Amino acid sequence: MDTAPPSYKGHRYPVEIISHCVWLYHRFPLSYREVEELMFERGVIVSYETVRRWCAKFGQAYANALRRRQPRPGDKWHLDEVFIKINGELKYLWRAVDQDGMVLDILVQDRRDTAAARRFFRRLMKKTCSVPRVVVTDKLRSYGAAHREVMPSVEHRSHKGLNNRAENSHQPTRQRERAMKGFRSTGGAQRFLSAFSGISPHFRPRRHLMTALDYRAEITIRFAIWDQITSAASWPTTA
Repeated sequence: MDTAPPSYKGHRYPVEIISHCVWLYHRFPLSYREVEELMFERGVIVSYETVRRWCAKFGQAYANALRRRQPRPGDKWHLDEVFIKINGELKYLWRAVDQDGMVLDILVQDRRDTAAARRFFRRLMKKTCSVPRVVVTDKLRSYGAAHREVMPSVEHRSHKGLNNRAENSHQPTRQRERAMKGFRSTGGAQRFLSAFSGISPHFRPRRHLMTALDYRAEITIRFAIWDQITSAASWPTTA
């Protein structure tokens, strides 16, 4: 994972505006034009194309910085795959979360066969630098075959009802997919969802398990972390 922060050098707008636009786009199901409109209402004139370029340049860097601040993943991984349409073609979005709902990785692939499952398993272990105690999947046979080859010592639980955590984690992606009227390319989907899966969950604590007071305290902390990773003090800008 790239640890070098992006440079704000040469950008006319201050970091606060850039990071706020990136936050709006990745936190809510908004289009670039809708972000442009929201900023205009606040007295900031910025084109939707500029918002698009900011999200492309800074979104992944922000997501990487947030992931570096996350605790080590849990030892129970939930894996799931759902279909997505890209230019009318059926593709599959693979996703892994731990028992606390933290997104470990996502991968867009053409298939959901054993080779695709094997590729995702290996990518997960390389990215997290760890091996889980338990892997929970649905009953797709590709998982079992890949599991026996890649991590045979890990317990594998295959049951539809046990994997709700991974399935529920797809819901924000579905909202964005509808708002964006689908994805245009596999690479574009992978780039957006990689940044989105790092930024969006940061601002989605498990609200149903918190009191209103606890939720406000937690979200305040998360905004403070966001301000730190997008700080103009750390990443200088030119006016």
